[in-house]
Order: sequence, then structure tokens, then C-alpha cells
Amino acid sequence: MSEVVIVKYNAGNVQSVQNALGRLGVQATWTDHPEIIRSARRVIFPGVGEASSAMRHLKERGLDVLIRSLEQPVLGICLGLQLFCKHSEENDTTCLGIFDVPVRKFDNQTTGLKVPHIGWNTLEDLQGPLFKDVPQGSFAYFVHSYFAEQRSASVATTEYGGPFSAAIQRDNFYAVQFHPEKSGEIGQRILSNFLKIK
Repeated sequence: MSEVVIVKYNAGNVQSVQNALGRLGVQATWTDHPEIIRSARRVIFPGVGEASSAMRHLKERGLDVLIRSLEQPVLGICLGLQLFCKHSEENDTTCLGIFDVPVRKFDNQTTGLKVPHIGWNTLEDLQGPLFKDVPQGSFAYFVHSYFAEQRSASVATTEYGGPFSAAIQRDNFYAVQFHPEKSGEIGQRILSNFLKIK
């Protein structure tokens, strides 16, 4: 049984996640094999890419059904968070629907925001086990053009032209819009907290 499995699909940033876990003394297995994923103690679902092609890849391999059925702690990162939601405006994509939350595109036409949102931003309204011993206002690193709306599932908030969900949680599913693997000491603490969730 693998301690930590990273789901293999056509979305990037796997190496940086593996490196971050390695700094915590964890050697993660990168795989799309259903039984290895199902039997892992914890699952990480990362992503840098485009929603519709990622969902198509997951469906072709039956990973969409598998991911929804997982009962161990699961962590989505960046695109992983967006794919956990019900729908994304990115190419009008129906996502996994684990969270009843829509994903919207940042509006740079009326706000003048730079899109994608790239760089360090603060985490506020922190709740739940992912953020144990993480101070309010801690900085994390973001790279994204789409965001999950604030809903009851939100366990962290960030402001960029208005508030959005920096992290969401429901049952055993956790997800962050930022990149903990690129967020220095705070990111390492968040990953360490995930590894301790029962």
C-alpha cells in the first residue's frame, strides 16, 4: 500500500509536488492505476492545464468515477480544485461535481485585473485541519485565470478583484487554488497538515 499517490493525468506540476513531499520525507507514487490509487492512504490530485482536456482524459480512463468514490483524504491543487467543482467556464466544462461550486473566469474587462492571477497573495478566513498552525494573512503562490466562487465549502479566502475560495473542503476532499509546493514554509506546513489527516 502506498502512503501517498499522485494521480497521473495530462496536467503538469507533478515533479514540483513530488519534490515538496520529498522534503517532508515522503516518496509519493505517480500513477493512473485504479487499484493503486484506491488503496493509497492519501491521494493528491494536482493540475496545471485546461479543464476540458483534463476532464476528457479522466473520463477516458474511468478516473472521474474513481476519484469521486475515494474515501481516504484527497487533496486537489490548482486545476485539481477547479475539477472538483461542478462546472467551469473554461470551455464550458462539466467537472467532477464533488463540490457544488461554479468556477468563473476573472473579469479583466471591467476590473482591469491582470489575468492570469500570478504571484503571492494572502490567505484569510482559515478553517479546518489543512490550516493548523497557519497564521491568518499568510502568503501563498497563485497562478490561475479561473477561480471557485465563495460558498459554504470555503475554508480559506483570497482577494483578487473580489473574494474567492483559496481552499475548499467537503468530507475527505480538500482542495487549494494556490500551489503549496511553491509556497515556501507555509506551503510545506499545509502539505504536512494534509499528510496528518486521518
